[in-house]
Amino acid sequence: MKKRILVIEDEPGLVLTLTDRLASEGYHTEVAEDGAAGLARALGEPFDLILLDVMLPEKNGFDLLRDLRQHRVETPVLMLTARGQTLDKVLGLKLGADDYLTKPFEMMELLARVEALLRRAPAAAPSPDAYRFGEVHVDFRGAEVVRDGNPVELSAREFQLLRYFVEHRGEALSREQILSDVWAYDDVPATRTVDVHVAWLRQKLEPNPRRPQHILTIHGLGYKFAG
Repeated sequence: MKKRILVIEDEPGLVLTLTDRLASEGYHTEVAEDGAAGLARALGEPFDLILLDVMLPEKNGFDLLRDLRQHRVETPVLMLTARGQTLDKVLGLKLGADDYLTKPFEMMELLARVEALLRRAPAAAPSPDAYRFGEVHVDFRGAEVVRDGNPVELSAREFQLLRYFVEHRGEALSREQILSDVWAYDDVPATRTVDVHVAWLRQKLEPNPRRPQHILTIHGLGYKFAG
């Protein structure tokens, strides 16, 4: 699955250069051209890396980074800036940046730093042997689910999807990402498979399936597990 990189940059020429080169290296890129839009994208969608300019309209990169970390978004951030002062670099790192690159930079250096940050990014947490949310208890080792003391019958795919949600709890997950990781689709078709299986899980596990508390819909994207 392609790594997803969010480029938050307002300089059109640099945006074009970055997106073209990153795409040629096999990355999927999305762009936000001001700080407010960048924050909304970073909070609402899953990314593997964020390239963040400091000098942005609407909200500067330092404030954006502070807001991300306060919302517990731990996506690696590589800051891009024309500033070269040491104090600015220190501020960015203290706010939670993972690396810092001063403009103008060589594209080969940026690519090397991107690769290094993606290698260091933590993998999804493995599912525990057992997990509880609300009135539901899941025994992953025994492949059993109990709700309010009563056994719940899940199909193999439903159980696999539930495990995936638990392993990625708190993350915004796109339908395409779920299809790729749970169903192992290389080319994601237009399908409602994920929606149908989520509806089945909600019927079996949510106190009120019409107002889910655990498997939440993120409109325009997909789902998030808040167990």
